[in-house]
Amino acid sequence: MPAYFEAGDPSPGPFRGRAADRNTVQLPEPAADGSLSTLTGKIESISISDLDQKIAIDSTQTELKDLADAINSMLDRINEAYRSQVRFVSDASHELRTPIAVIQGYANLLDRWGKNNPKALDESIEAIRSETQNMRDLVEQLLFLARSDNRTLQLVVEQFSLSELAEDLIRETEMIDTEHLFVRKIKPDVHTKGDKQLIKQMLRIFIDNSIKYTPSGQQIQIGVNESDMLARIVIQDDGIGIPPEDVPHVFDRFFRADDSRARKTGGTGLGLSIAKWIIDRHGGSVTLLSRQDIGTRITVELPLDS
Repeated sequence: MPAYFEAGDPSPGPFRGRAADRNTVQLPEPAADGSLSTLTGKIESISISDLDQKIAIDSTQTELKDLADAINSMLDRINEAYRSQVRFVSDASHELRTPIAVIQGYANLLDRWGKNNPKALDESIEAIRSETQNMRDLVEQLLFLARSDNRTLQLVVEQFSLSELAEDLIRETEMIDTEHLFVRKIKPDVHTKGDKQLIKQMLRIFIDNSIKYTPSGQQIQIGVNESDMLARIVIQDDGIGIPPEDVPHVFDRFFRADDSRARKTGGTGLGLSIAKWIIDRHGGSVTLLSRQDIGTRITVELPLDS
């Protein structure tokens, strides 16, 4: 296997800066009776289109400053969640647009010439079948992420052997893929606790990713061991690797290092983000090291259950 590397004002306050910032609302002194009506009015004036607006309080208004800080922090969180939702909907729409366009194109082809042209008919049926499967996979992944975001995805927690799970998954993979050499480095009796099916899904995502980007005849190494009260899984391949500038983003939703290549392999850019969510949900961690034209190594650490 190849060798791998191991991977204005200097401190402005929350309400200071250039003219208190263009998106800052400066509150006047409160009424003598300490009424919060002014603050309430400013909060009510903030709409979904200007969530980046901030509320500023004079240093003399100590009775309202803590409240304003909390409101500004809440606005930041709401703004980030709203922008993430907008990006998610936009990306999902973009992903669905291509298969829909392909299906529509082949349907038009069938309508014009395919009825009496066996070659066009076969080509259209195969393309429609392939794109339909891609759409089905994408929708299932979107539903998974939606349930995880809404915290409605319940884990079925049990104690199980990670070693046996890895062995079973390798055997299943070898039955399907005969073009790669799978190398086992599995220590027996390594146990963890969690949702067995979700962890198997996570491992399958990483293995499938290695298969997609590793040339035929090359090897994929899968290891399981334990140390420092952690169960460790290592998946290492001799694949094409990932550009250094893309490595920090590989777990982002809809991110693909090479969009055209991902299209050919049926990638949606959601698999690795789902795997990362499963790891996080189990209190684990993941490290990815990659070099172009050398390969990629993924290390997953989960709590050990001895």
